[in-house]
Amino acid sequence: MKYHQIDKQLFIKNRKNFMEKMKPNSIAVFNSNDTYPISADSTMPFQQHRDIFYLSGVDQEESVLLLFPDSPKEKHREILFLKETNAHIAVWEGEKLTKNAAFETSGIKTVYWLKDMEKTLFEIMTQCDTVYINTNEHYRAAVETETREDRFTKWLKDKYPAHSVARSNPILQRLRSVKDPIELKLMQKACNITEKSFRRVLNFVKPDVWEYNIEAEFMHEFLNNRSKGFAYTPIIGSGNNANVLHYIENNQQCKAGELILIDAGAEYANYASDMTRTIPVSGRFSKRQKEVYNAVNRVKNDATKLLVPGTDWAEYHIEVGKLMTSELLGLGLLDKADVQNEDKDWPAYKKYFMHGTSHHIGLDTHDYGILTEPMQANNVFTVEPGIYIPAEGFGIRLEDDVVIQESGAPFNLMRNIPIEADEIEEIMNS
Repeated sequence: MKYHQIDKQLFIKNRKNFMEKMKPNSIAVFNSNDTYPISADSTMPFQQHRDIFYLSGVDQEESVLLLFPDSPKEKHREILFLKETNAHIAVWEGEKLTKNAAFETSGIKTVYWLKDMEKTLFEIMTQCDTVYINTNEHYRAAVETETREDRFTKWLKDKYPAHSVARSNPILQRLRSVKDPIELKLMQKACNITEKSFRRVLNFVKPDVWEYNIEAEFMHEFLNNRSKGFAYTPIIGSGNNANVLHYIENNQQCKAGELILIDAGAEYANYASDMTRTIPVSGRFSKRQKEVYNAVNRVKNDATKLLVPGTDWAEYHIEVGKLMTSELLGLGLLDKADVQNEDKDWPAYKKYFMHGTSHHIGLDTHDYGILTEPMQANNVFTVEPGIYIPAEGFGIRLEDDVVIQESGAPFNLMRNIPIEADEIEEIMNS
């Protein structure tokens, strides 16, 4: 891994918190992701399943974590099963985790090779009543591929049909949404790398650069700062491309007078950052562009103040809608009749701001969190309002990542990333 080793106390604490939520005499099993094929002998770069990483810190394929807090054998209360390393693997792929390295990473003392898993699991299944399976229940999930976790679940339920089955995801949704101080430091590191990259881009952009040139500048800085790359597919949208919410082609030339919407963030140690900035190709905003830009920035700043413990997710978005409606009236994009006659299920402001304002962020860019429960301290949210005006040839979105505090305004992990229009112009023209 490119990142510095994480303090194993984080994973020890995460497992303790999870096991406290388990039913009596139950086990929970978590699998690594597959390494996905492309064609012939080519594969996608491995990405670890965030749940096993959250609970163990193990960032390696073909790994399995088993938790059994009520095991009659103390050594079986936490077990890691790993792919056995050897000299051949070390030469061709690089050395995998040894048992001692796995302990230093995770804090788990009992480490078996994967070939011993079925035998060990049989013994454990004779001692437990319930098995927690790990399903993907994220509200945005739309998975067509059968995962390693899916295959394991099918095998387990077929081999042990008399055991009760429980779901680990509801526990993880709550635990993962509240960040530990170690996690917040890792997320701050990801944001700091994003800051370096954005400042590089501000000094790079000029008329006639290509969107992919800008993407390359980000990647250069990411890799030089121990990030393996983008936390999500970046959006580099110039001109009217900014009005396509999920524009990812990044293959057009940036023309003088246009704006570029940049939605890009570094990952660090599997933790995501998620930044959006909108900058002028020529280094100066037009009067109209700056009016709209400052309106979006005001909505972002006012919306951020609403992110406090106890805030209801649905009510929050209603309030942000009111803020945006006021700004759109001031810009002449809406008039009073538009608001008076609006459809309550699709308010007038949605013509220009059609997506949500915030989402959880952490190990996943759209991280775990239960949206029907009140917000709480150490939730981390994006704040990303936008105004999109195809008729005027530009769209503007601004986005920061913020940590809800016990009291007061959230702490902005992106506080050092330039966002004020005047500061962006100053840097681009320095």
